Amino acid sequence: MKQIKLLLVDDEEELVKTLSERMTMRDFGTDIALNGEEALKIVDNEVPDVMVLDLKMPGIDGMEVLKRIKKHYPEIQVIILTGHGSDKDEQDSMELGAFAYLTKPVNINLLVAKIKEAYALKVTV
Repeated sequence: MKQIKLLLVDDEEELVKTLSERMTMRDFGTDIALNGEEALKIVDNEVPDVMVLDLKMPGIDGMEVLKRIKKHYPEIQVIILTGHGSDKDEQDSMELGAFAYLTKPVNINLLVAKIKEAYALKVTV
């Protein structure tokens, strides 16, 4: 099976590095972006299969990143992972095309399952 390419986007550096290590141990290929601008630059160079995206970040926030990604790269499946979300954020992100909306702290097995589901959907699109 092809290695799933993940882009992890979160301004909490410790969290995103730990998450990257845990995903690498599960044989995912991971890239890290610490803000929205960085995420968009990475995507322009190498399109990931699945993006795990925080909402609350300085500069371009997660909602804006989600809008831009879905406009220019609709094939990328985006999983929102936030510690500060609301029902409205969840509704808005799903309307914008997010694959899933999860809250921190996240169960790693749930996140892995969602990533695999998102990837399977991408492959069949």
